[in-house]
Formats: sequence, structure tokens, C-alpha cells
Amino acid sequence: MIADATSRKTNLPTNILTIYSKKVVSADQAVKAIKSGDTVVIHSNCAFPLALIDAMVKRKDELENVNIVHPLTVGELAYLEPGMQKHFWHNSTFMGGAARKAVNKGIADYTPIFLYEYPLLFSKKFIHCNVAMIHVSPPDEHGFCSFGIEVGLIKTVCDVADIIIAQINPKMPRVLGDSFIHINKIDYIVETDVDLLELPQGHEGMTEDMQQIYDRIGENIADLIEDGSTLQMGIGVIPDSVLKCLYTKRDLGVHSEMFSDGIIDLVEKGIITNKKKGIHIGKMIAGFVLGTRKLYDFIDNNPMIEFHPQEYVNDPFVIAQNKKMVAINSCIEVDLTGQVCSDSIGTRLFSGFGGQVDFIRGASRSEGGKPIIALPSTTRDGNISKICTQLKPGAGVVTSRGDVHYVVTEYGVAQLHGLSIRERIQELIKIANPKFHDELEKYAKEQKYL
Repeated sequence: MIADATSRKTNLPTNILTIYSKKVVSADQAVKAIKSGDTVVIHSNCAFPLALIDAMVKRKDELENVNIVHPLTVGELAYLEPGMQKHFWHNSTFMGGAARKAVNKGIADYTPIFLYEYPLLFSKKFIHCNVAMIHVSPPDEHGFCSFGIEVGLIKTVCDVADIIIAQINPKMPRVLGDSFIHINKIDYIVETDVDLLELPQGHEGMTEDMQQIYDRIGENIADLIEDGSTLQMGIGVIPDSVLKCLYTKRDLGVHSEMFSDGIIDLVEKGIITNKKKGIHIGKMIAGFVLGTRKLYDFIDNNPMIEFHPQEYVNDPFVIAQNKKMVAINSCIEVDLTGQVCSDSIGTRLFSGFGGQVDFIRGASRSEGGKPIIALPSTTRDGNISKICTQLKPGAGVVTSRGDVHYVVTEYGVAQLHGLSIRERIQELIKIANPKFHDELEKYAKEQKYL
């Protein structure tokens, strides 16, 4: 269980406590460091530093053209409200709900990028970070704060930021790995004691029919997973559906951009041991988590878990060093030639690349690896096939037909690697919803594919 604020702070040696105390200010004082025209990079996902955000937004009338950069966040974003754009302009590299609305209204930007390259935008100076606003654990006796539940996308930013403002929170877990920042590097400390944002994964709010579809997808993917495999699981219902089907497996490992609550029981039951991985044997490797307080307590000071910057975790050449690497990623639609759209619905931008391509390519280079794209065969109303004749006009290809190996729906598995267009189409029609088979086959014949 995560220690309380008093116990962590009173255990600091005098020299560390002295440095720490000199940097403590209010949130309102700290955000005065932000100037008009600055680029502010914010700790993302469930590590969003709300106290600092609220204080920054309060200063809106004093600020113009502040560029805000971050990937996914949870909840509403005050600086994306109508009328804020002359004060704050947001650039997202992976859109959640609030950013999605703003981007599609033309009042925010989206930058498509592979997840492992996001931190490199800053270290290679494509984007200059004037101010980094982070959310970290209290310092240990050596003065090191952990980035906690999100390390991968912020640590590298802090290596090059001009100014670092840290919201320090005793409820932030101390996560091990390449996951720490020393208080000497922090310019302003804002003390808080607040609950972290949570993002439960799973089947909540689904109809029974949809739950059954995802359960069948999970079962089909689980059939591809061998004992001793190393797993990557993206965001959403499909990864959690797979995890529920792994209780007969042995010695699984985890190397993933993120994971959620679903892995806890598999660790406790000895299914996930990390004994058979090619690198970091005995360790679960990730960049961040999305989940609940239960997960945050599980990763706190847990020697089995290491978080690292995303340019390491998601590097395809690092991923490929794991044996039997299984990459499990979902998408929006797949055309009959195997092209995968994951970040848009036609021209409507929806999410982002995430780590899909990073892990698809890494798994394809792994000894015994299996790159998997998974999706329900139809939209929720059953009226549109997600195995489609063509991607919607304007849809972006995130994973090319040359990268795709396995496509999984509730109707089965299509193995496409090394197949001709004709053979691919035959395999994909088999896993499409049967009511669309004739339509798909007719189109393929019209195009002389069959």
C-alpha cells in the first residue's frame, strides 16, 4: 500500500528536505513561470496534474498563444473549451474524447506519430519544451521522485525542458525502472494529496451480445498464444477479453507500452512469471498504466515491474528481442487487401497511432512472434462490416498490408503473411460476418481480385 504524505516526507534526510522545502510554492505561484508563446508539455494519461492545469487556466487572461502538447488524457480539458484558443492551443498525439471533439472542430491539432518516436520529438528538438508540468511521487531518501503511473512519455521531455513544475502527491505510486527525477532538476514543487484519475478497462456498459462477441475474439486470440509467450496489450476491451482466457497458459511475460488491472490476477496465480522472455527476464516492462487504484497499489515499489521511456519500450528492435512476442492491437476497419485503419473514421480523426505499428513490427521480428490485429466483424448495430471492400474515403492506413500477419474477429483467425491478394481476400471473407460474404466476394470479383 502506498505510504501517506507525512511518513514519506518526515523520513527525508536534512539535506534533501532543505532542498525540497526551498522549492515548495502554491500552484498559482508555480504557473507564473509560463509565458505567452511558450510550449507547455503536460504529464499525460491518468497522471494528468489537475492542480497545475487548473492554476494555468485561471491565468488565461494573462496568456496568449500558449502551445500545449500531450497524448491521451482522461476527462474534460478546460483549455479546449470554446473561446480558449487565443490563450491555449492544444496539440495531441493521441486523442481522447475531449481532444477528439476539439480537433474535429478545427480548434486543436493532431500530430500522427509512432509512440516510440513521441519522446524523440523533444530530445531531437523538433519541439522545444519551455515548461513541463508533471505529477510525481514524493522524493525518497536520496531525493528521487518517481514519475509513477506514466513514465514513458514524460521522462525524456524532462531531460530537455527549460522549466519543470512538479505536482507532488503521496498517492502517486513509486514505480521502479528508468522512472525517476531528482528534486534538483525540479524548479517548482506544488504539494497535493489527491486521488489519481482512474480509467477502468473492460466490458462495462456493453450489451450481452457485444460481450459475447468480444469474449469469442479473446478466445480466438488466446488460441494463438503459446506457453512462454511475451505479451503486448493495447488499450480497450479486446486486451482484457484476451486476459480472461489465459488461465491455462504457463510462464507468460509482459513487454507492453501499457497494461491495466487485468494482469494482476494472472501474476498472483503464477501465469505471468516473465521467466521465458528474451530480455528483462523476470520483469514486466511498460511505459505506463491505465486502470484503477487497485492497479496503482499493485505497481507501487513492486520489484517485478519496471517502467522505461517509450522510445525504449516501443523500439521495434528492443521488442523483437523477446521470444514468442505476441502483439495484440485493435483497429477501426480492415480492407480486403489487409490495410488497417486505426486512427480515423473516414476523414474524422479519432485517436492516434499509439504503439500499434511499433509492436506489430517488433513482434514480426521476434523468434516465434505473432503480430495480431483484432476487431469485431461489424459495427455495434451489425449494419456495417468492419472487414470492408475499401477503407472509408479519407481513412488513414496506420498498419500497412505488408505489416499485417494475423487478423482476428469473433469468426476466427486469418493468417495473411506471405499470401497473395487473392488468398488474403479469401481468408478475410472467412472471418467476416456471414451476412456480408456475398457483398465482399462480389466486390472482389468486380475488381478482378478473385
